[in-house]
Amino acid sequence: MSEFAELLRCPETRQKLAVAPSSLLDRMRADHAAGKLFHVSGKPVAEPLVAGLVSEDGRRVYPVVDGIPVMLKDDAVLL
Repeated sequence: MSEFAELLRCPETRQKLAVAPSSLLDRMRADHAAGKLFHVSGKPVAEPLVAGLVSEDGRRVYPVVDGIPVMLKDDAVLL
């Protein structure tokens, strides 16, 4: 996935994306459990993140669901 991630860009900022480290995903899962994790659109994240792609500035995470990156602007999670 990491080689593939190098080809992808954030659809909002055009920044490079990288595979989200487990420490970030752990923090996001804790925020999800506390009801504090939201998509850019404002809707709460429905399921805990198993994997994601994080932007260079570390402000957006795009979920990876069943091995497929969800690259929609409104589905990004703001950090």
